[in-house]
Amino acid sequence: MMSDTVEGRWAEIFTPRYATVTLILCLGVALLAFNAFLASISLPTAVQEMGGVALISWALTLFLVFAIVGGSGAALLKQRLGARTALLVSAGVFLAGTVVAATASSMEMVLVGRALQGLGEGVVSAICFALIPELFPSRLVPKVFGLQAMIWAIAAFGGPAAAGLLTELVSWRAAFLVNVPLVLLFAAMVAVKVPAHSPEDRKVVSFPGLRLLVIGAAIMLVALAGLAAPLPAAGLLVAAAVLLVGAVWLDGRSRDRLMPPDAFRPISVVGTGLWMVLLINVAGAGSAVYLVLVVQEMWGYGPTVAGAIAAVLAVAWSFSAITVANVRSKETRKTLIRLGPAMIGTGLLLVLIGLQLDQVAIVVVGQLTIGGGFGISNGYLNLTMMEAASDAERDRTSALMPTTQSAGNAIGAALAGVAANSAGMATAVGMAEMKLAIIPVYMLGVAMAALALAAAWRMVGMVRPQDASSSFAAG
Repeated sequence: MMSDTVEGRWAEIFTPRYATVTLILCLGVALLAFNAFLASISLPTAVQEMGGVALISWALTLFLVFAIVGGSGAALLKQRLGARTALLVSAGVFLAGTVVAATASSMEMVLVGRALQGLGEGVVSAICFALIPELFPSRLVPKVFGLQAMIWAIAAFGGPAAAGLLTELVSWRAAFLVNVPLVLLFAAMVAVKVPAHSPEDRKVVSFPGLRLLVIGAAIMLVALAGLAAPLPAAGLLVAAAVLLVGAVWLDGRSRDRLMPPDAFRPISVVGTGLWMVLLINVAGAGSAVYLVLVVQEMWGYGPTVAGAIAAVLAVAWSFSAITVANVRSKETRKTLIRLGPAMIGTGLLLVLIGLQLDQVAIVVVGQLTIGGGFGISNGYLNLTMMEAASDAERDRTSALMPTTQSAGNAIGAALAGVAANSAGMATAVGMAEMKLAIIPVYMLGVAMAALALAAAWRMVGMVRPQDASSSFAAG
């Protein structure tokens, strides 16, 4: 056990003791981040070549659904196989999906490939989260999260550029195949560096098929709601909520649980923290879906400029995460967790005001504020939940975080789609109608950020002194 009395330094995560593990975790995040941007740029060209315009949205939907299912089962997979084997198997699934998508002769085969990619990436992301408290002392954990934020910022700028160049100069298939060397490098380092198993691993556990099916069906209903008319969409969302509540209920009564026992119950730090994780991602999803489209339609910006405005958020996220990574004061960390959703809600309001007033500067300031809100709070939110979880539940808690983020993005995108379609976004003609249609999307985001702020306030109020100062990581 490594003492946390010494202040952590950025350079320490790159020392020989941690450098390989740091690179493994960065590659795990990079697989998700770059794949998201590569696919979004290259898929329209694939559709032009093979047809299947009606299926293009499902390339993201299936990826997200299977990523959530994979992430939900990651903790049990880690227990059953051990971290090393679980990561190698899931990386193999991701690689198979990449090859299937890149060599597809129809959009249906692309969808199969994207589903496999999502399943593999969901497990990889969740286990990488679970490994952070195992492989790093807690004083270095905020720096690991800060580095992951940097990866997302790099992907936000480099991903679209790389995908655009590969798609234009070679083919859309090359944009998919660029994942192959990343996966192989990741697998090689996992095989050498990641421990085969921890004391909690290699337990005999039953496969949670019914619970994973219920979770996947619920997220699929949410995705369908984003494509439906307002009234059917409301019914689909209610049905999805019932299924998700049912999945949590079933899990709580299972011998081999996917989730910690207090998941989403506002009686503990972990339960309330998971609500905050879900709500801040629901809050930000609508703007992420519609901002680029709206500034292109309203102001006539090209994809590059519109994409740059959207990418400002990722840069602010990265910069702010790095800025606060050295905070040691427990009270300051609590303040940052509370401040995050307040900044996200304020930023969404600023973006909406900028769109209504045709002021790009206000939109950029709003994007900076949203990104800053995520950056200052995300790392300490995750760290606080990890430290508050018992040793027996730490893997489940850690693995559930990226899964909850993905679920928040899926739910937020669907809710934003319902809000936008109800306000006439699909049939909007001219700037005035577009401005009216976008209002409910951002007001929904502000409301979700307000709920996240309430969850944050309750969460940090329950943090015991030992939760915020414990040392849980092996040296």
